[in-house]
Amino acid sequence: MINKKYRRLLFSFLMALFMTFIMSFAITFLNLGFIDTFIYMWITAFYKAFFIAFPIVFFVAPFVTKLVDFLIKKD
Repeated sequence: MINKKYRRLLFSFLMALFMTFIMSFAITFLNLGFIDTFIYMWITAFYKAFFIAFPIVFFVAPFVTKLVDFLIKKD
């Protein structure tokens, strides 16, 4: 298993990976439909989006966690 000190890094990596994989598919499909070069266009969009999303998730997730903790009603 992976050491817990890498939790934030692993979370950011996986969140960005899944998010960009699904969103790049959806946006590519909505913009182009299933054309002959769909897979190529999708994978191209995916890897470009991932390199943008990963640092954003890494730096924004702690803020979002604190915001959610603030907004959630305390028992």
